[in-house]
Amino acid sequence: MKRRARHPNTPSGAAALLLVLALALAGCSGKATEDNGKDSDAGAGGVKTGQGVSDKTITLGVLTDMTGVYASLGKSVTQAQQLWADQTNKAGGICGRTVELTVRDHGYDPQKAVAAYTELEPDVLGFAQFIGSPFVAAVEKRIDGQDKGLVLPQAWSASLLGSPYVRVVGATYDIETINAIDYLLDQKRIAKGDKIGHVYFEGDYGENALAGSEYAAEQAGLTVVEQKIKPTDNDMSAQVAALKKAGVKAIVLSAGPRQAASLVGVAAAGGFDVPVVGNNSAFAPQLLATAAGPALMKDYYVAASTLPIGSDEPAPKKLATEYAAAYPDDGLDNGVVSGYTAATLYGELLKTACENKDLTRAGIDKALLGLDAFDTGFGITHDFSDPAAPSTRQSVIMKPDSKVPGGLKVVQEARIAKPAQSFTFGE
Repeated sequence: MKRRARHPNTPSGAAALLLVLALALAGCSGKATEDNGKDSDAGAGGVKTGQGVSDKTITLGVLTDMTGVYASLGKSVTQAQQLWADQTNKAGGICGRTVELTVRDHGYDPQKAVAAYTELEPDVLGFAQFIGSPFVAAVEKRIDGQDKGLVLPQAWSASLLGSPYVRVVGATYDIETINAIDYLLDQKRIAKGDKIGHVYFEGDYGENALAGSEYAAEQAGLTVVEQKIKPTDNDMSAQVAALKKAGVKAIVLSAGPRQAASLVGVAAAGGFDVPVVGNNSAFAPQLLATAAGPALMKDYYVAASTLPIGSDEPAPKKLATEYAAAYPDDGLDNGVVSGYTAATLYGELLKTACENKDLTRAGIDKALLGLDAFDTGFGITHDFSDPAAPSTRQSVIMKPDSKVPGGLKVVQEARIAKPAQSFTFGE
């Protein structure tokens, strides 16, 4: 099978979305241009400071989704980052300053996302969270060209690689998908000559994951049967029917939790018993309490660049305990790990920048380029020395389990599939 060269911004749906984002950005970018702060020679303690940093505080932006398609993820990520900030401040802060998070919920709406970025950018050092690959991509040129503040997206599209300021924490969707398909091959659930289905969101996320499945299929002698959907499509009956008719032996899902529940539930109800593997954002533990729960626990798998929150390893176990104490009314999921990891990374950079007497955006960027072995105990070590490369090519494969906190257990430790070792998106 010949792999098609794709760019995640070329499909008509994605192009239309980016046009909306561009128009929104053009209409509300004046403040950032006019008020773009200048770095001061020195602040408290002789440390050079700039936007988002005063003698008493360090302010980071958080652009999240608490009311849209990724509401459960956004809430967990944000609360985990607030937990980190509270713990940091209780321990004395960083560089003699407390850390403050300024949060905006964009509800996975493109215009709201761009407007929120424009509002916060002049007053924050950088962004510890930004959910939504297409939204980040819409402001990436501005970030690279004039803002130059570090953004850690809760998004893993390879289209975000290459920027020194927008840095993906984890394997990109294409690499993650290659690793997921390799797991099915290794487990002999699929073999050369088989067809595999791929249900994916239009836009950066899905298109990037599709590039990975196409490459993995080419290397293994598989055929990919595509089913493109919109984030608003919640009923997967038509997609399941099409894939069953095509005779696929497995399905890759690059969508959200709602689509995962529908796809797996509909397939099970129709006697279509094939394994389904999802990208890291295609699961929420709340699904296990729905009618789709038994089917998800039977033959659904999730790939991610971190151990699950329910792992018995010391770091996840400690975080689970602390998060539950801080938010006793909320459940655990992998958004907790992902958010806490990103916040901890920002904290590491702040400490290094403080040591270098440079708490400006430039100081943070320099600190990140010097970080080639970042490990918080969640299963994977990250290398940020090359902006053109993902911070890791490893993925952990997990399986839903209602008996485990957070609803996921590890079935394969972090590893890199052979095809993922040298794969480069777009080549």
